[in-house]
Amino acid sequence: MSGRSRLGRHALGALALALLAPRPARAADPDPWFGRDKALHFGASASLAIGGYGLTSLATDDRRARLGVGGAFAFSIGIAKELWDLDGHGDASWRDLTWDAIGTVTGLAVAGALDWAIQRVTRSGAVAR
Repeated sequence: MSGRSRLGRHALGALALALLAPRPARAADPDPWFGRDKALHFGASASLAIGGYGLTSLATDDRRARLGVGGAFAFSIGIAKELWDLDGHGDASWRDLTWDAIGTVTGLAVAGALDWAIQRVTRSGAVAR
């Protein structure tokens, strides 16, 4: 047996042992990206954005204003919540704020799409007046 093949087998055996060796257990992430609270942040922010958009539609026909007010309303509530947590009332988290932002954008997209669809249907005369 040549030295190279023996060295290759030893290297292969060492690699197999390294891959099969037990790894040290890691502590559970105290702030997982996909925890239950992240779903709550997402849902609350989306709902607030839709509500802000809808309420602003009572005051203006400008779609950009509706998006701006709905987004500012929802995200400012998310920021206020994290500041409240930072003040010792909970666990402040950048991940929570990230899900607030994702929820806000999603809520605005849903509200904008619904507004566009309603405008399109009412303009085409498909809805009886």
